[in-house]
Amino acid sequence: MNVRNTSRLRIALIPPLWARVAPSTMGGVEFIVHLLADELVKRGHDVTVFTSSDSPTAARVVPLCECNLIEAMERGRAWEYEYYETCNIAEALQRSDSFDVVHFHVGCYAIPLGALSRSPVLHTLHNPITPDTIWLLERYAEAPVTAVSHSQIAGIPDQRRCRIRVIHNGCDFEAQEFSPAPGKYLAYLGRMGPGKAPHDAIRIAKDSKLPLVLAGQPLNKEDRAYFAERIQPSIDGHNVIHIGAVDHRQKSSFLRDAAALLFPIQAEEAFGMVMIEAMACGTPVIALRRSSVEEVVDAGKTGFYADSVEELALLVGRALALDRNLVWEHARQRFSHLRMVDEYLETYQALVHGSGNGRAAFVSGSAL
Repeated sequence: MNVRNTSRLRIALIPPLWARVAPSTMGGVEFIVHLLADELVKRGHDVTVFTSSDSPTAARVVPLCECNLIEAMERGRAWEYEYYETCNIAEALQRSDSFDVVHFHVGCYAIPLGALSRSPVLHTLHNPITPDTIWLLERYAEAPVTAVSHSQIAGIPDQRRCRIRVIHNGCDFEAQEFSPAPGKYLAYLGRMGPGKAPHDAIRIAKDSKLPLVLAGQPLNKEDRAYFAERIQPSIDGHNVIHIGAVDHRQKSSFLRDAAALLFPIQAEEAFGMVMIEAMACGTPVIALRRSSVEEVVDAGKTGFYADSVEELALLVGRALALDRNLVWEHARQRFSHLRMVDEYLETYQALVHGSGNGRAAFVSGSAL
């Protein structure tokens, strides 16, 4: 199917309300929705995003609230997120007959309510799968669902998993800053918490005898205690530098100027956007082999992965020797946001041309 020549669709996108739907945002899901919405608009589709009114997307915005919930809570204007998300789901469903497809990005929360829609509904899962997720997916076995990696859904029983299409996240490679030459430091970008393991990034950098620049902040009490105990004592402003949180522009130049990105992930993660953001700057990735790493990193082409921190330190030299032009080009072929939008459009078309909320067309993990 040539999705670029399909008829104009009326599409509703419902992201979380935590952050703006914008090119520079604190929310990974909201950033993906921004890329999806703006590209769909460029292709001539009628796109509506149910979000906060401070979202500068090219699509039409149906604003539930004036401000994204992270900032609203920081200002003391909101306390309980669930109220807002429930209302946003209800708003979209009440208007469902105005759309050809209603696409939720709020995990499983909208799945039980999807049957109330008067138009086909798609649910994209962006977070790790829990036993509760599996229970819900099996209870609503006919609900059309996509995931962002195969590893994310590996624990779902085969009968349900085979009905879930995987659409990898994408990145706008043309919008990232590229450098053909490796930088002078190793980079870590992410939450300063034990699951992301910046302490292991420090170990790798020390073993490699290269400086490490850490970007990111602790986000809760546990993170702050971990940061004070495991990270702060190593920060010396020379071998280990902490620059705090970075915005979109700062992130791009930070990754561009790095020799490699360290991704020593310990927690389960559905995708890991920072890996493809680094590749979009030409920067190779050195990562622990867990979660989606094997799906995202092509060993010897866009980086390397291994089973231990000790092994990762031995791979730094090989990563720095990779041709950054080839890192960029290979990753662009796999993870361009244009490919991501193509695949979502294929799925929309399958739902629109199916029956019973699109279910007949959406089987065997792919759009027919």
